[in-house]
Amino acid sequence: MIITAVWLMLPAYLPNSMAAVFGGGRPIDGGRTMSDGRRMLGDGKTWRGLIAGTVCGMLLGMLQMYYLSRSSSIFGVELPSFGEGMGALLVIFTLAFGSLLGDMSMSYFKRRMGYKRGAALPGVDQLDFVMGAWLLTLITSPAWFLGNFTSSIVLTLLIITPLLHFVTNVIGYFIGVKNEPW
Repeated sequence: MIITAVWLMLPAYLPNSMAAVFGGGRPIDGGRTMSDGRRMLGDGKTWRGLIAGTVCGMLLGMLQMYYLSRSSSIFGVELPSFGEGMGALLVIFTLAFGSLLGDMSMSYFKRRMGYKRGAALPGVDQLDFVMGAWLLTLITSPAWFLGNFTSSIVLTLLIITPLLHFVTNVIGYFIGVKNEPW
């Protein structure tokens, strides 16, 4: 169950890390502030990070598709497909891009609530990208999503994702690509 759950989410798990690694440059919000005087998103959400994170997530998803063309299982666990042809690319894109949209959306709301860049919002910070990936994929590929993200897969991901998020953020902090370890 855990292997299947992680397999399905790999294209969504990678983009946030890669956006931090390859990000920087022009902020998506262009430095604009809202009527509350706060930035829309802040300097941490950049075009380069959005594009690089999405591309990295898609490349990983395509590697997964290649792996499936050679073998249908890992450690004896039968792995699900992302679909066929352009449908598979759409699923992989929506998982990758949706994860970054979920993270950006929560950044927007955190700014409205007065949170500074990098301020922790426990629980939400660990799952915002998951919700974005799921929502965008559900909208664009509902049959694939509902066929793969069963209640047991969803529950598994809701439990393990915060743990994985914590570990990767601590690693990112210690290697210098994140300013805070959460």
